[in-house]
Amino acid sequence: MGNRLSKIATRTGDGGSTGLGDGSRIGKDSLRIGVIGDVDELNSQLGVLLCEALPDALREELLSIQHDLFDLGGELCIPGYTMITEAQVARLDQLLAKYNADLTPLRDFILPGGSRAAALAHVCRTVCRRAERGIVTLGKTEPLNDAPRQYMNRLSDLLFVLSRVLNRFAGGSDVIWEKERDRTV
Repeated sequence: MGNRLSKIATRTGDGGSTGLGDGSRIGKDSLRIGVIGDVDELNSQLGVLLCEALPDALREELLSIQHDLFDLGGELCIPGYTMITEAQVARLDQLLAKYNADLTPLRDFILPGGSRAAALAHVCRTVCRRAERGIVTLGKTEPLNDAPRQYMNRLSDLLFVLSRVLNRFAGGSDVIWEKERDRTV
């Protein structure tokens, strides 16, 4: 890859198309490129979350997830290629179990917020859900492996759990949706 990225402005996309990893070109407004962009945005949002004070173990786990998301982008960039595995999905299941174990069961809906890190985890969760919806839609029109869809589903769940964990890490708690609140205020 040494010379591949030596020239960033190639001008090959000036006409509205972009190159895939298999050498083919498609429109920048195609569903596949939109999904790749959503995954890239999620990775960038995780980068912002990583700028916050976080437990060391969680920082390493999120960094690993960033690498997985780069793999996922690579898989989406090369039609028919596989990079996301069942083992990566299983790792997210393990993280879900680990972080959910110490949380109190939810009896009400929670609002995105609390600490800055928790709010950022919620933003990551919503971007992840958008990327997941795009993967589902793309899979209806083109053959895709199951693992990317499963990975994103688990990751969005994990990000929700992590928002709760991060509120506790900051010394706070969940922001509970008040169903019976005074709606005139």
